[in-house]
Amino acid sequence: MRPVPSEIGSGRHTLTSAETTDTTPEAATAEPAHEEHTHEGHDHPGHEHHEHAKPTLNPAVTREVEVEAPAEEVTKTFRSVLKRYQKLARIPGFRPGKVPEAVLRNRFAGAIREEVVEAVLPQHFREAMAKQNLHPVSQPQVTDLQLEEGKPLHFKAIFEVLPEVTIDGYQDVKVDKPDTSLTEAEFDAELDRIRDSRSTMEPVEEERGLADGDWAQISFKGALQDETAEGEAAEHPIEGSDVSVEVGGKDTVAAFSDALRSARPGQELKFEATYPADFGQKRLAGKTVAYDVEVKGIRKKVQPVLDDQFAKELGDYESVEDFKQKLREHLASDKQHRLLADTRNRLMDALIARFDFPVPESLVQNQIDTRLERGLRALAAQGMRTEDMRKLDFEHLREAQRESAVNEVKGTILLDRIGDAEKVEVADEEVERELQVISLQTREPLETLRERLTREGNLARIREQLRREKTGNLLVERLGSIPAR
Repeated sequence: MRPVPSEIGSGRHTLTSAETTDTTPEAATAEPAHEEHTHEGHDHPGHEHHEHAKPTLNPAVTREVEVEAPAEEVTKTFRSVLKRYQKLARIPGFRPGKVPEAVLRNRFAGAIREEVVEAVLPQHFREAMAKQNLHPVSQPQVTDLQLEEGKPLHFKAIFEVLPEVTIDGYQDVKVDKPDTSLTEAEFDAELDRIRDSRSTMEPVEEERGLADGDWAQISFKGALQDETAEGEAAEHPIEGSDVSVEVGGKDTVAAFSDALRSARPGQELKFEATYPADFGQKRLAGKTVAYDVEVKGIRKKVQPVLDDQFAKELGDYESVEDFKQKLREHLASDKQHRLLADTRNRLMDALIARFDFPVPESLVQNQIDTRLERGLRALAAQGMRTEDMRKLDFEHLREAQRESAVNEVKGTILLDRIGDAEKVEVADEEVERELQVISLQTREPLETLRERLTREGNLARIREQLRREKTGNLLVERLGSIPAR
């Protein structure tokens, strides 16, 4: 016998690989659920702690419909289900296929009722939606379900729809568009950083004092000049041996640089250093420390020569000029993508601020789920244990994500509306390129990936996300060469 489902068409929200907000009608099941959502199938660490209950729907975008199925169809379905149960049921004392209907009705009343509802309700709900031109974006909730053999099936369905959004004047929304071209200073700074990362520390043989840019090898002891800190100082003494300090370095406390300048190896120094209130080490922040320092030696950072050999050590480069060219191209592309993404974000913030409209609470909750799942994966990747995840305050975490989730849903709705107005389309070739990227990232064969996404219904959602990206890029392009203030 086919097992009776615990819910009719669960309509679990599935996101694209880009984890975008889905606001299309297809995001909601066409088969309303009238039972509680279960956790069956969820195996993500901590999932049971942040799975939200059936959301309170936003009244501004909530609709309710009454649906009725004819008594004749209900009776016919009851008879069909009973026949199948009679054929398959195995009950002690009765031969297969000979169990009386009365026994079946009594023993499997709930299961039979559930199957009748599952067979009759979805089709009539879909017809009602088409007739009234409604497009649910949340899983419809069934109430007032009335089912009795020989009588019409009657129920109410409550669900959310997308809001009516007016986007008049969206073309007038502007933000500053920065210059995305790579400057020579930025290129030189990155080149210097790469060389610096491969530098060596070499001892200074000549007899001279320390100067800015030198690295002093020192040993030191410090005493907090605060009587209330004596206990802490005893427990955590301020001392170090063979420590490297860059004289005049941006991360070096000024008092150290001042005391070390001109000092020579073997020299002993006494001085006080007062730390700023926002100093990184809390026990030193805002404190004054008296130091006894011995200079052990002087070292100089030596950068490698920028030649063909150095370029080949960095990777598959034919020469230093080849390396510089590819580095320049990479930096230019990275800056352009980074600044354009920032511009898109600021433009979306401006659009969201201009157009005020209600959003479906179910979509907000879905987006909060997405953000939390992303955060949990990041914590798992960092090594957080499952048992520690379960201790997190998910109610607080959900609330902390709410404002961002609301704005993301609003942004998605606006991009879809603007995309309609601009007649933005995504070609099959663009979807294919995206699939190739996903295939490379996930190491899943392209054909297997395409088949899976099609089966799961996510291929269409990838196309929708690409359309939103194209719409956002179109809006940014229209900003022109607006200089940043």
